Amino acid sequence: MKTIILYATKYGAAVEIARRIAGKIEGAVIHDLKQDTPLIADFDCVIFGSSVYAGSIRKEAKLFLAQNADTLKEKKLGLFLCGIGADRAEKFFNDNFSKEILQKAKAVCFPGGIFDPKKANGLERFIIKLITKQSSCIDTIKDKKIEQFAQEMKS
Repeated sequence: MKTIILYATKYGAAVEIARRIAGKIEGAVIHDLKQDTPLIADFDCVIFGSSVYAGSIRKEAKLFLAQNADTLKEKKLGLFLCGIGADRAEKFFNDNFSKEILQKAKAVCFPGGIFDPKKANGLERFIIKLITKQSSCIDTIKDKKIEQFAQEMKS
């Protein structure tokens, strides 16, 4: 089965998660949605992921979903989102994906996220400090969730 992992990221958490998923699925191809759009018709399985900021997925992820919704419904589909707000994961999925896409997904995953203040602007650092009470690098990615997600996608 040919698998592509599509991701949209601002600071790198989504690509890190995509790489970890790819490490669990033999032959998986990773693709950044900021680049040209791949022909997903060539793949049997599509794993789609994005970072979440202020409750929304990245604009290139939204565009890809809008342009490829019908094709995605025909594929074995997995969805992942990443960010610091894992306690709001269900809301993030419901707010960013149609019911049809969510129902079609074989697996969904919110494995956590990474916030590196060195990569953020002043406002972003301020907001994260208010929310998390931390000003240092935060890494909440759970490899166990990634492993479980990959297993569900392989079955």
